[in-house]
Order: sequence, then C-alpha cells, then structure tokens
Amino acid sequence: MNNPYASSGVDTEAGDKAVELMKQAVSATHNNLVLGGFGGFAGMVDAGFLKNYEHPILATSTDGVGTKVAIAQAIDKHDSIGQDLVGMVVDDIVVTGAKSLFMTDYIACGKLVPNRIADIVRGIAEACSEVDVALVGGETAEHPGLLGEDEYDVAGAATGVVEKSKILSAEKVEVGDVVLGLEASGLHSNGYSLVRKIVADKGLSYNDHVDEFSSTLGEKLLVPTRLYSGVLNAVLEKFDGEVATMSHITGGGIAANLSRVLPSTVSLDVDRSTWSPGDVFRVLAGWAGHDLKDLESTWNLGLGFAVVARKSKAQEIEKFITAAGIRSWQLGVVESTSCDADAEGYTTNAKGVFGGAVRLVGDYAQ
Repeated sequence: MNNPYASSGVDTEAGDKAVELMKQAVSATHNNLVLGGFGGFAGMVDAGFLKNYEHPILATSTDGVGTKVAIAQAIDKHDSIGQDLVGMVVDDIVVTGAKSLFMTDYIACGKLVPNRIADIVRGIAEACSEVDVALVGGETAEHPGLLGEDEYDVAGAATGVVEKSKILSAEKVEVGDVVLGLEASGLHSNGYSLVRKIVADKGLSYNDHVDEFSSTLGEKLLVPTRLYSGVLNAVLEKFDGEVATMSHITGGGIAANLSRVLPSTVSLDVDRSTWSPGDVFRVLAGWAGHDLKDLESTWNLGLGFAVVARKSKAQEIEKFITAAGIRSWQLGVVESTSCDADAEGYTTNAKGVFGGAVRLVGDYAQ
C-alpha cells in the first residue's frame, strides 16, 4: 500500500531501518538503572539510588556540535561527530562536580539515510559507553524542504547528579590554588565557522591531502572532541575535597572560560610557555595570516580543560590525569587581585558572569 507521507519527502520505512541499525549500539549503553529497554516513547531511569545521597542535586546540560557537521557532510564521514556531541554535553556537567547518568539525542535531517544516521548514533553510543553514561532515548526527524538531502544537525542533553556539599564552584577557590591544564585532541567543536572561512579563502577542498597533517584536511578537522568526564569523575572520587572548580574550554576561548569559574576576588596569569598548540592550530593560523594569540578567544589552542586544585595535591592530581591518558600540566597559580589585576589584558566578564581576572602571558612553546 502506498504511503502518502512518502510523497512529501518523509520516508518512515527508512527511519525504521535506521533504528534497527543503531539498536545494538544504543542498548549497549544501558545499565541496570535503565528501565523499559529500547524504543519506548520516553527513556526511564530508576532514581532509587538517590536515596543514598544526603542532598542530591541534579545537573543538566544541552548542546550541539555546530558547523563541524558541515565538514562531516562534505567528506561523507559521520562516525565521529557523535563523540563531539557527547563531549560537549557531559564535559560541561562534570565542571559542577556531577557524574552524568543518562543522555538523549536529537538529529534533524533533510533526507533520512539509514546508514548515515546509524553511524552518527553509534558514535554517540560508543562515546556514552566510554564515559559510563546511558543513552536512554533520542529522535530523528526528517525535514525535507527545510534541510538539503545531505544536511543534518545534531543536539543532545544529559542529566547528572552531585552531592550538594560536593558541588564545585568559584566560592571554593582559594589564593594559592594551582590551575592544571588538560590537553585537547584538536579543535574539538568550537570555532568551526572561522575554520571553514579559512579553508574557503584558501581555495581548498576538505578532501585535499595536507602534508603537514599527513592526512586529508577533512580528516584532520574531524578529529573528535576529547572526553574528559570519565577521568575527572575518577579524580573527584580519589581526591575528594582537593578540587575547587573546573573549566571546559569551549566557545569564548581560554581566558573567558577560566574567568567564569573563578571568584572576582582573584586573578590568574596563564603561562603560554607551558604548552605548544598543535599543528592544526598553527597551520590554519598561518593560512589566514593570524597570530596564535589573536585566536585565544576562538579556539582552545590545545587546552581543552582546566582543573583548579589545592596546592598540596596538585602535582599528584596532575600525575593521575596524565597516567590516565590525558596529558596534564601546570598553567598557573591563583593570586589575589590586589597584585596587578587592574593592568591591561585581563578578562573578567564572560557569558554574563563577572568572575576572576584572567590573562595569558608569555609566548607559546614551539
């Protein structure tokens, strides 16, 4: 029997096929807290364990991947964009000290191509499994006429929990705390509008081989966002009370994302010489004629996350993170604003938050 909906460009049978292709990967993220299995109208999680908390606080975050999806579409590679989505969401939650519990996703596309959607969702599911988060639901919507046949966008939301007394915040920061940097895997998922402009101005194709990268341009630009929450939740458990706050270096860049998690009573000089931005940043900046310092409010420049730790435990925490597979190093030390925070070059206001005075000093290592 003919399906009238198909004449409008919506293929429900393709949707059913996509669901079948992704089912195994999604189900693999389910733990004993997930109820109802796969395919229900709503995901359900047994919250009975919250009674073990003295005062449980739920934390939630939602995000997307931005225009990085345009590069995935350009080279028809969709298996890593899901990790970007998970990283953008759950790594915002761990900043509060919370452990992410479950996640949902939403994919809007111009035409539902089952294998493409399955690749995206498998990427989401595999990343969720890596950081012990259940993927409990999602939606794929076909929007013919609104999006082109090869176009799509992805978004997701997650929920976590933290004991109220263990919430990380600017109020817990003390003068003398050490700020540790955690290495990024690359551009992560921010600043891609500038990336795409640089590539267009250079007249390059994402399928072009770039000698400096030993890969195609598109493959280099699609290196997925590093997942931090698994390691950082382990840090919070092992070093209970020794971490004051954290920062996820995303949109807005380095100084702004650090300022918003520090109190207005402190300052921080971030020493550029403690790390070297990777080749992807240097090559793109060179193509556009930009100095790396001009890009600090757009790209992470190799600094994906920061942890503010007590001085007495900072070196031990640094070694723990590095041993877990993520290079960590000391960026700077929290000081009183009475030093010289009125000097030029400090950032103190980010995303509506008047926070600590942060500036970057020195030159990047080569």
